[in-house]
Amino acid sequence: MRHFDELFDTAALHKGGHTEVEALLPQAQSAQWLSAQPDAWYLSMMSLRIFRAGLKHAMVDARWPAFEAAFNGFDPFFCAMQSDEDIERHCGNRALIRHLGKLKSIRENAQFVRAVAEEHGSFGAWIAQWPVQDTVELWFEIGRRGRQLGGSSAAQFLRMVGRDTFLLTQDVTQVLIAEGVLAKAATSKRDQRAAQQAFNAWREQSGRSLCEISRIVSMNTF
Repeated sequence: MRHFDELFDTAALHKGGHTEVEALLPQAQSAQWLSAQPDAWYLSMMSLRIFRAGLKHAMVDARWPAFEAAFNGFDPFFCAMQSDEDIERHCGNRALIRHLGKLKSIRENAQFVRAVAEEHGSFGAWIAQWPVQDTVELWFEIGRRGRQLGGSSAAQFLRMVGRDTFLLTQDVTQVLIAEGVLAKAATSKRDQRAAQQAFNAWREQSGRSLCEISRIVSMNTF
């Protein structure tokens, strides 16, 4: 596996220079910022990720104000108390995306968010305190306790809210295979843990966040 400096130099070669690479990097939010965000916001972002899956993001985003109105700003208590009849009524709301399974996931994920908040003070405090070197374990826990948050959805949700994470995109996976970290796409927990170890090594070498490293690694492909 190459040293991170080599990966960065290759990215700079592809993008036209080190300054150009730096300008393209995402930034993770601080633990303090994550902890300060309300549980309703996390439930909204979680739900937005779920509805975006398989659909054009712009279309989903354009309808999101209607979701905010229908679900009382994604207040976790309000959403957790939705009855089957309430959800059926939402299915008749033409302003929403009328996908029954995804609409039901709002109720179940509200229960998840509320349970975490009771355990840790807030949902944001929970994800903020999770060790960055074990980020994939946070993916697994979100996927286990939440609804429709398996696959890449947990990582995508964390990136959306600003929690530091890498993403196993096609480009990143291609580099990990080339570096001998993976033999194929990381669909198993074992392979995802192997990817985490590679990112941990690059993090130690560079002092950078996982999200920065992830983007730089992705720039190593054409």
